[in-house]
Amino acid sequence: MNWLHSLIFFVIISCISILGQAQNASVKGKLIDGDSSFTLPRGSVKISPLSDSTKATVSLTDSAGEFQFNNLLAGEYRLTFTYTGYDLSDRKITLTSDTTVDLAEVLLFRKLKTLGNVTVIGKTPPARQKGDTTELNASAYKVNPDATTEDLLKKAPGITVENGVVTAQGEEVKKVTIDGRQFFGDDATAALKNLPAEVVDKIQVFDRMSDQAQLTGFDDGNAVKSINIVTKANMRNGQFGRIYAGYGTNERYAAGGSVNIFSGNRRINLVGLFNNVNQQNFSGEDLLGISGAANSGRGNQGNRGGGGGGGFRGGGNQNNFQVGPQPGIARTNAVGVNFSDLLLNRKLELTGSYFYNDSRTSTKSTTSRELFLPGGSSQFYNENRTSVADNSNHRVNMRLEYKIDSNNTLIIAPNFSLQDNKSVNLQAGTNRTENGTIINSTSNTRRSNLDAYNFRNELTYRHGFAKRGRALTFSFNSGTNQRNSDVILDAITGFADTADILILDTVRQLTTNLTKGYNLSPSVSWSEPLGKGQVQFNYNYQFNSSSADQENNFFDKVTGKYADFDTTLSNLFNNTVKASIAGISYRIGNQANQFSAGVNYQGTNLNSDQRFPTLATVDKNFNNFLPNLQYRRNFGKQANLRIMYRSSVNAPSVNQLQNVINNTNPLFITTGNPFLEQAYTHFLTARYNITNTIKGTSFFGGVFLQQMNDYITNATYIATKDSAISKAVLLKKGAQLSRPVNLDGYKSARGFITYGIAIKPIKSNLNFNAGVNYVRTPGIINTVANFSNNYQYNAGITLSSNISEYIDFNINYSANFSRVVNTIQPQLNNKYYYHNTGMRINLLTKSGWFILNDVTNQLYSGLADGFNQSFWLWNASAGKKFLKNKRGELKVSVFDLLNQNQSIARNVTDSYIEDVQTDVLQQYFMFTFTYTLRNFGQAASRNSSRSK
Repeated sequence: MNWLHSLIFFVIISCISILGQAQNASVKGKLIDGDSSFTLPRGSVKISPLSDSTKATVSLTDSAGEFQFNNLLAGEYRLTFTYTGYDLSDRKITLTSDTTVDLAEVLLFRKLKTLGNVTVIGKTPPARQKGDTTELNASAYKVNPDATTEDLLKKAPGITVENGVVTAQGEEVKKVTIDGRQFFGDDATAALKNLPAEVVDKIQVFDRMSDQAQLTGFDDGNAVKSINIVTKANMRNGQFGRIYAGYGTNERYAAGGSVNIFSGNRRINLVGLFNNVNQQNFSGEDLLGISGAANSGRGNQGNRGGGGGGGFRGGGNQNNFQVGPQPGIARTNAVGVNFSDLLLNRKLELTGSYFYNDSRTSTKSTTSRELFLPGGSSQFYNENRTSVADNSNHRVNMRLEYKIDSNNTLIIAPNFSLQDNKSVNLQAGTNRTENGTIINSTSNTRRSNLDAYNFRNELTYRHGFAKRGRALTFSFNSGTNQRNSDVILDAITGFADTADILILDTVRQLTTNLTKGYNLSPSVSWSEPLGKGQVQFNYNYQFNSSSADQENNFFDKVTGKYADFDTTLSNLFNNTVKASIAGISYRIGNQANQFSAGVNYQGTNLNSDQRFPTLATVDKNFNNFLPNLQYRRNFGKQANLRIMYRSSVNAPSVNQLQNVINNTNPLFITTGNPFLEQAYTHFLTARYNITNTIKGTSFFGGVFLQQMNDYITNATYIATKDSAISKAVLLKKGAQLSRPVNLDGYKSARGFITYGIAIKPIKSNLNFNAGVNYVRTPGIINTVANFSNNYQYNAGITLSSNISEYIDFNINYSANFSRVVNTIQPQLNNKYYYHNTGMRINLLTKSGWFILNDVTNQLYSGLADGFNQSFWLWNASAGKKFLKNKRGELKVSVFDLLNQNQSIARNVTDSYIEDVQTDVLQQYFMFTFTYTLRNFGQAASRNSSRSK
């Protein structure tokens, strides 16, 4: 019977082994005071299975506030946290074998007050301040079950989402990460549209420093406003997302979706978008040729010089994905995949994404412009334009961060994009005097083919020495780019003679332009403890080479080809910028209270070499001292002040330097200027944040000041008679020639405040914001300097519900008032006003029926004749959720129920004010089916707070 004894022994050992494998799950975390961020030692933590609450285990936190439960069976558990004087808190988690759930920080909040034996229980505050990071608690904001992270953000104080642009604390958000990791490169809103609100635990708003600055600890001035989304620990494993398809009237369709696969540290995200209802899935670099097709030949647009800008844009479809709506109506097909993982025991963080989109954008627009002339007169330009642009784009982003050991870190971040664009542009424009007399007119067709690529790579390595504070950091940035275009122009232009009779002139030409360049930038820095602070020495070398080759051929009637080579409109130009930057900075203090100051010396060589049609060389050297300072002060745990000053120099681009004539629009001719200087910029900002977790209030205030010497702007000349500007190009009477020049006097100032408070009696949040913006832009008109002073004032209020997931509403009002003052014609100072009133209400029943209404009113006043309008945009939908767990949804929706949608914009520059009205998508009905994927499993094991 020895074999029987052996079998029994084997079974017993196997059972013990299996039992041991099933009991190796664990959970850990740290108790934190939610108001002060202090740890809570000897707090009570109880864990019990949901299936049997009597089988509970209780543990006390250690001196650091930390706790851990080991050898747990797989299953669902409830964790209960108690601490004297604090509100009771609990969480549900799911454990599987070989899993460690790290809850990171578990926040407890003090009870508000005690009345006898009755305790008034406080709720999780909507926000708290952790140093320079504003942390929003997602549980404090009630949204619908199928809401996205974007819907959640719209309820948060100090954050706005408008026309696809996310703004936080007065600044545009440039980067969004999930649990500290990249999502689709630098596409700031991709995560917000595709991540369900239910998986979000916290939202952290902060200034993200560059990789090099994070490693050295010295801010290099390249920080960008960022948002990090911290997911819930028990939702970091699973598959979730949604897919949808809809078809409507006027052959409108929309389909797409997103699928997210989270498995421990591995994240895979798939997105798709296919529609002809103006949901434009673009990032900024995807728009090659789109803006060019819409704006080319419009005149003095600042395409050579810096110009100026301001005003507002309204109307259009508000459901865009990554950037604000482009003019016109778009058909878009787009797909993307994002991947991230932690490898080699979490030492290696790898992220990557691929994105492709294909689009066709059709645009019709009307423009009314007033050009300010010296001597108290004006010139008026009116234009009608139609364009169609086909655009395709591939983008690849990658980032590898390898923490070799505690002293060595390596970061590699390559990015590549490939683009192609084809467009047809039809334009008809007329210049008139104040009494309506025609000066000149044009009717032209422009066909263009453009392709481009851009590659850049960033490499950073840091070595920390045994002595605390001593470190060596090396980085090497490189890139190459190319843009190639073929443009065919057929233009018929009329110029009035002395008898006001239009004399016609015809231009038929083919222009090819090849622009390419590359850049190299190695840098090294050494940090060393000195006294009570730390000193850093840095050196950076920058090499930037670019070339522009333009060839122009007129149409030859004999051969029927564009074979008549024109030397006047052709040019071969090379430009090289070399810069050596050496500096020293000193920092004292800690993260809470810190001051740093430094100065860089920059020696720059600008070499421009024209090889055709004539030989010319410009060789300039610049020497500049660039000071910087930063002051950071935390007032307790809930308020902080940050003051920063930076200075920089910027060299002109090859297109601004290239001395070649562009006659795309014969009424508005442009050329470059090889004698441009580099611009010197001073930038000062001060920001103050405070949150009161007890009262549930938050306040943010910021001031941003900028001043530029040798600002690159435009010098515009309006011909009073026919004037030759080259052997083959004649500037006709009334036509304009624009050329970039350097002028002092550019200034801008912006102030912005937001205040958020919880209105408990109606379970809602109230957010106020107000701001003022001033821009002073210099320019030259007919040799006379003009300074355009643009004053803008805005204020807004938003009331959003926090009642329940079944009642969601948002009521908002914003007003914008602008005043433009010009120095050459103060009698033509202009005032205009714009306001937006909106209401969004989403009602959902427990049985799954829902109804949504989104109504906005936009009013314009003070614009040109025909542009002062008030219109309503009303979108509505109703439907039913069904299937298991209400994963299916059928919806009937109508866009622009009143058929009033419009798009109006005002642009303010140094020499003119213009109003532009563009066609937009109008009324259609659509029937849509949506399926929601929701399958969450075990929790991931990692601390997901963002890293600086």
